[in-house]
Amino acid sequence: MDFGSFFEAFNVSYILLSSIGALLGIMWGAMPGLSTTMAMALLVGLSSGFALHNALAFILGVFTGSVFGGAITAILINIPGTPDAVPTQMAGHPLAKQGRGGEALGTAIVFSMVGNWVGIIALVVCLPWLLEIALKFGSWEMFWLAVWGVSVSGTLTSDEKTMKGWISGWIGLLLSFVGREAIYSVSRFTFGVRELMSGITYLPVLIGLFGLTEVFMVLSKKHPYSIPQEAKNIIPPMRNFIKYWKSAIRSGAVGLVTGIIPGGGANMATFVSYGIGERITGKKFSDGDLEGVVCSEVANNANLGGALMPTLVLGIPGSATAAAFLAALNLHGIVVGPTINFNHPGLVEFIYGTLIVANFAMLICAFLLIKPSIKIFSLPRELLMPLIPILCLVGAYAVRMSYFDVFLAFGFGIFGYAFRKLGYPLAPMVMGVILGGMADNNFRKAMIIFKDTSPIEILSRPVGTITIIVVIATFAYAVFYKDNKSLETLGE
Repeated sequence: MDFGSFFEAFNVSYILLSSIGALLGIMWGAMPGLSTTMAMALLVGLSSGFALHNALAFILGVFTGSVFGGAITAILINIPGTPDAVPTQMAGHPLAKQGRGGEALGTAIVFSMVGNWVGIIALVVCLPWLLEIALKFGSWEMFWLAVWGVSVSGTLTSDEKTMKGWISGWIGLLLSFVGREAIYSVSRFTFGVRELMSGITYLPVLIGLFGLTEVFMVLSKKHPYSIPQEAKNIIPPMRNFIKYWKSAIRSGAVGLVTGIIPGGGANMATFVSYGIGERITGKKFSDGDLEGVVCSEVANNANLGGALMPTLVLGIPGSATAAAFLAALNLHGIVVGPTINFNHPGLVEFIYGTLIVANFAMLICAFLLIKPSIKIFSLPRELLMPLIPILCLVGAYAVRMSYFDVFLAFGFGIFGYAFRKLGYPLAPMVMGVILGGMADNNFRKAMIIFKDTSPIEILSRPVGTITIIVVIATFAYAVFYKDNKSLETLGE
């Protein structure tokens, strides 16, 4: 290991650039609908004129900050700044309504740092071993992984809403099929509307279902809820680390492995980690629980280190955000792959050091922003909520610079309002839209690859078969255990 390059990352100028990047990333991630990927894609351009190490310090600061940033609005105003923060919203916003917003945000910040450490340590120590696991995932396995993600998200509901959760998830899957499919470019469910040819991206859906729906829900109430301005217990006590260490380790492993698998992404990591946490603890995090925040944020941030592994070693981005990081490296003439240590000695070690610097920069900047954030977002709902649609609609437009996406977001806002009134959860629908393209494309690729292969041979693939068993077990758990439990509760 090149320790000289590693310690070079702790130069004052690089620390300053990482801090600026982390601050911009947090602020960007907190804006409703403006994802981590968008932050990376747009801010990469700012670093194009920098020297290589300056650019890396800035970009990794943005990367680390924006991953956490979505938790701020998710907890305080029930509108996730990024898709990855939806489970954080489900567990954290009820705490904010109870006057524990500062505690929830402080927990999210500290355990985001824990998640980053999991990713960094794994990146340094476990790189070759974990990549061997990831390379066993082909199209068939990725299809079932996506199905599992939707099936898990469909059970992240109260006991009596399991079926409604699945219905919401499958509607999300159907929405993801709109547009030209990726292999033969055949139009599906476009009904002659030209704008639907390119499909429905998840950001307008997210903005509509969570941003505008929340606005409609609040403004329809005579006495809207308010978020208390007290910011107590911002720094989590040491006993929380002892209390939640098992959840932190488990969620870190989920985020890490999901990040290594190309296409898995933080969206799947947070939902799966949240769902596993509920199963193991027996809690319902959506009532407001710090452990749910821990599960979501640790997985979200550990995913960063996992996604960088195939990016640096194989040149295969583990996520869309890692693809933006790869583009930043290409702008500076860096070709990643198995020979990266030979072609660019010391670069990987400098990235290790920069990730540590960016992690601390995120921690400090995030804590500095807690009190101002709570004061802003604890304004009376009837004053704050009319301002939110402007940010939401700007975010929807910024995705593809399309007015059609603005109308889509508004339509999904109305649709989400009706769904919430009927008692249907919205998070599974967003998960279905996000994972639908992955499920569709990988299933079709698998059918082309295995068109002359017998079903027995397909089922003999161990990773795929294990994933199928896990999917079946998830449905069986919900049908035979969770539903029976809810019936017993009703009987009592």
